Amino acid sequence: MNRFIIGFFAAILLLGGIWLFVNDKAKEAELQANSSLIQQQIQQVGKLVVTEAYYSQVFTYKNSQKLFLNMVSADKKALIVAKAKATVEYDLRQMETEIDPNKKTVTIVKIPEPVVNVYPEFEYYDVTQDYLNQFEGKDYNTIKTSITAQFRKKIDESGLKDDAQDRLMSELLNIYILTNSLEWTLVYNEEVIENQEQLISPKK
Repeated sequence: MNRFIIGFFAAILLLGGIWLFVNDKAKEAELQANSSLIQQQIQQVGKLVVTEAYYSQVFTYKNSQKLFLNMVSADKKALIVAKAKATVEYDLRQMETEIDPNKKTVTIVKIPEPVVNVYPEFEYYDVTQDYLNQFEGKDYNTIKTSITAQFRKKIDESGLKDDAQDRLMSELLNIYILTNSLEWTLVYNEEVIENQEQLISPKK
């Protein structure tokens, strides 16, 4: 009888050990699978264009050269209608994250700086030039560089980057939704993200 009881408990202990081992392996496999899914989801985001804006302005270009001991003036000028499309984008492939499968946390360590791209288009009107001072390639390059710089200055003063950051936070909701659905924790700016509003209206 004693042998039966001892054998019974030994069998229970053996089966319990096997169950714990299999269960731990299953949990570990699930953690690794979830970790891989999160990593893949983040890597697939790539470049994210969050804001587009359009600008137009009229510019006047003038250039005057004094020739023959400043006795003769050779002028050239043009009226330029410039239009520009500006985009603000983030290359989220450069976003730094830390994934801890044991604590089931995803930490956004660093978000790359926004990149402002300007795509200008030019239409030239009322182009006049003297024979001794005609338009050359360097004139058009000067016009393009100068106008593009003015558009960039206008963009910096417009608050477009701030709007882009707000849009970016909205896009990062996808990461929160994914981690939340897997019962993981998302951390950003050393703060645990517990609801969507924390990303939509982050502390600045």
